[in-house]
Amino acid sequence: MSDLNTSLKAKLGGNAPFIALVALYLLIEIAQPGFFAPSTQLGLLADSSTLFIMAAGTTFVVLIGSIDLSLQAVASLSSVIVALLLPRHGALAAVVALAASFGVGLLSGIIQTALRIPSFIATLAVGGIASAAALTLSGTRSIGIGQEMRSASLGWTTGTSLGVPHEILLGIAVFAFCLFLHRSTVFGRHTDAIGAGEPAAIASGLRVPVTKCLVFATSSFFAGLAGVVMAGRLGSGSPTLADQFLLPVIAAVIVGGTALTGGSGGIARTLVGALLVSVARVGMTFVGISVFAQQIVFGLILIVAVTIAFDRSKVLIVK
Repeated sequence: MSDLNTSLKAKLGGNAPFIALVALYLLIEIAQPGFFAPSTQLGLLADSSTLFIMAAGTTFVVLIGSIDLSLQAVASLSSVIVALLLPRHGALAAVVALAASFGVGLLSGIIQTALRIPSFIATLAVGGIASAAALTLSGTRSIGIGQEMRSASLGWTTGTSLGVPHEILLGIAVFAFCLFLHRSTVFGRHTDAIGAGEPAAIASGLRVPVTKCLVFATSSFFAGLAGVVMAGRLGSGSPTLADQFLLPVIAAVIVGGTALTGGSGGIARTLVGALLVSVARVGMTFVGISVFAQQIVFGLILIVAVTIAFDRSKVLIVK
């Protein structure tokens, strides 16, 4: 009987984010009838795509037991690069922005592995550099993107196809790619191995520093992609465009069920977490909670999620 109870608790615990998502959907539908309408759901999914794209990349960082605090700065820098280069270089501007984002993440990984400093310090410092670069390049102002340029060069981030917003299609593509990357490649297996036990991974002959550098580069790449999408949607690039995203992104990954200590979780869980955070944001908007006050709620959600899911058996002393 005890084994049955333990198994039942484990199943309920593993499905808790999905159960919470369904419950939240039902609560909002009761409070605001019409929430289940297809048009409302398409809008919600489109709004959630940017959060999910950024969280998908961050999932790999959390899977190795690290953290990336440069996300919002990289996304903002990417939007500025796109806005600056778009008039002269067209669609190539997005390629440059993504390459720059990948490079920023690679720098974070190199600093962490070469200097052997904690990931939160390395990414915080590199994020500061990226933020300063965005402010310098933009002259501390927003840079508008004309409608014609958006349609011609960033059409894949705006508009619809067969009635489905392109942001949703892009989110689906990112989900499929990241799922393949995690479950079907050497990179994904090495990521899980490092998160499960880095000393064992090193003893097994894995090139841990290389994998770590690629993990941070992947995280920044998707943060940069989110920045490009935001620039296309909003019609401008700004050095502060993604300033409110860091807390919701980390909350999406952790609330979805990826362990903060690494080694377990994945992209499917992050998708549920991103939807949960987005639906929670919609619910808070319905009841009149401001965008800034929502950060307080996300902070509380993150604390509760970590308290429940944190595996203290892996960390004898918490500092």
